[in-house]
Amino acid sequence: MAQLEIKNVTRRFGDFVAVDDVSLNIEAGEFFTLLGPSGCGKTTLLRMIAGFDLPDAGQILLDGKDLADTPAEKRPVHTVFQSYALFPHMTVAENIAFPLKMARRPPAEIHKMLHETLEQVHLADKAAAYPHELSGGQKQRVALARGLVNRPRLLLLDEPLGALDAKLREEMQIELINLQRDVGVTFVFVTHAQVEALALSHRIAVMSQGKVEQVDEPSRLYGFPSNRFVADFIGHINMLPAQVIESAHGHLRLSVPGLGEILAPPVAGAAAGAQGVFAIRPEQVRIGEHGEISELRNHLPGVVTTLLYRGDVTLYKVKFASGKMIEALLPNAAAGRAELFEAGDAVKVGWRHDAGMFLHE
Repeated sequence: MAQLEIKNVTRRFGDFVAVDDVSLNIEAGEFFTLLGPSGCGKTTLLRMIAGFDLPDAGQILLDGKDLADTPAEKRPVHTVFQSYALFPHMTVAENIAFPLKMARRPPAEIHKMLHETLEQVHLADKAAAYPHELSGGQKQRVALARGLVNRPRLLLLDEPLGALDAKLREEMQIELINLQRDVGVTFVFVTHAQVEALALSHRIAVMSQGKVEQVDEPSRLYGFPSNRFVADFIGHINMLPAQVIESAHGHLRLSVPGLGEILAPPVAGAAAGAQGVFAIRPEQVRIGEHGEISELRNHLPGVVTTLLYRGDVTLYKVKFASGKMIEALLPNAAAGRAELFEAGDAVKVGWRHDAGMFLHE
């Protein structure tokens, strides 16, 4: 039995369906992420798990027990918000110990649990400091420590890194991974940042318009999206209208307007005549001089229109004679060379016959 079971949960606000018949199972000790654009229902679902809101239909069970009649303050759950919500007049130690005092734990137990938690989040030297004396990352750690000090069954995190700058955000991602592994508490994390979700999670539920589109491990979500929404939302991808000409053992033959015929990996249910899109990640597309790419089964000439230099990689936009465009991502591994090609260069692009995927309409 899963630790947290969400069964056919629906939440409406007037005529608007914020969460639409969602079912999910979250295992004990998992780092589980709810990912999606603003307004997709992920925060509403998190609020229902916390008890701040109640479903109009369905059940939420923790360790097999229906939480419907358990108020938020009685649930073995803690929520960490983006705003941190620290008490400005309390020290770090007082902020972290607050939930234990509210639960009327004995002083000796409070002292022991506080000391252990301060060590876990590397804040023992800041115990006497006040929030205004802390950096953004330290405030974030205090908020996490306060959430973990009474060892909840679930820690719910609502965009907790959203207020941090990019470098600190990356550092805190590593800290979150280590902290979750060390304490073993189940994390349910809400974010709209795909890179963050991919880096942190054991599994991800991608949501759109109140529904769950796909639940999977990060590598499978990225490599094998189940539909066009997931493919487009997770990472960066080329999507070109396509029709199946032939579905043979081991490959599909597709007709792509502006590119002609290409080969793609087989997909269940993709019979001749099926309409959809051919989707391929830019890092799967190779770009080179005309002689370099010809050994690939799918290849055609084009012209570089623009390039985006990103330090470790360069993203090239290549236009074909038909006017169609494709993006190719190349690592900048060659010593001393920032750019392999310039805008206006004639190139050839290609990709393996087993790269990319056909997605049904």
